[in-house]
Amino acid sequence: MPTDPSLLARIGAVLRGARTLSPTRFTAPRIWRPTPGSFAALIAGLWLFGTGEGLLLAANLGAAPWSVLAQGVSIRTGISIGWTTLFISTCVLLLWIPLRQRPGLGTIMNILVIALALGITYSALTSKGPPQSLLLQFVMVFGGIAIIGIGSGFYLTSGHGPGPRDGWMTGLHRVTGWPVGVVRLCIEVVVLGFGWLLGGTVGIGTLLFAVLIGQAVAMGLALMHRLFGVESPSPEHHAILGSEELSADHMPSVDDHDLGD
Repeated sequence: MPTDPSLLARIGAVLRGARTLSPTRFTAPRIWRPTPGSFAALIAGLWLFGTGEGLLLAANLGAAPWSVLAQGVSIRTGISIGWTTLFISTCVLLLWIPLRQRPGLGTIMNILVIALALGITYSALTSKGPPQSLLLQFVMVFGGIAIIGIGSGFYLTSGHGPGPRDGWMTGLHRVTGWPVGVVRLCIEVVVLGFGWLLGGTVGIGTLLFAVLIGQAVAMGLALMHRLFGVESPSPEHHAILGSEELSADHMPSVDDHDLGD
């Protein structure tokens, strides 16, 4: 049976990824004024983001820099990784104060939901020890990155503001005048280094995350546009999301998860 050309075109558009943050049917009109749709998208996106982070960590092949730091703190303190993630996110949010950054609803929910989802996923997957198959480990890594990409699509288009790490990054960019890419790179390298020194796992999973997360997020945004996009966005939606291109400098960092982060 012949394949529908329009279906192939739609699949191709999603695989190529989006270059802009396009408003959707559920995008909130204000960062502190959720609608049922925007709040559901925000929570679903953050939960998927945390689940993907948990998969990456449980794969034991190395994870994203902020998760490596949370894992290292967990190892040193004996506190569960969900709680260390919550603690680190809260500390980063406090760093917004001297930068005069203003949080949104997404900022607060980012701290709570990602930590909860990550902790539950990681505990469930490691309750009987690390995965025994290398193939399973790679499936978990690639699956985790894909889930983070989809979660980022929901979270970023909900219109409720950046996560703690992305807000800190953009605040430092505004204050220092350094390019966003340089600020992000410096933060990620320092965080990864501290996490590794504390005992967090750095490996091929960390490298795969760094290489693939940008395209995964772009594909997640393209999927949101394809499924929930609007033909005539309101001026309020454009003001919330902006219309800048999603270059490497604009892609969400590990949070972001804050993707999300």
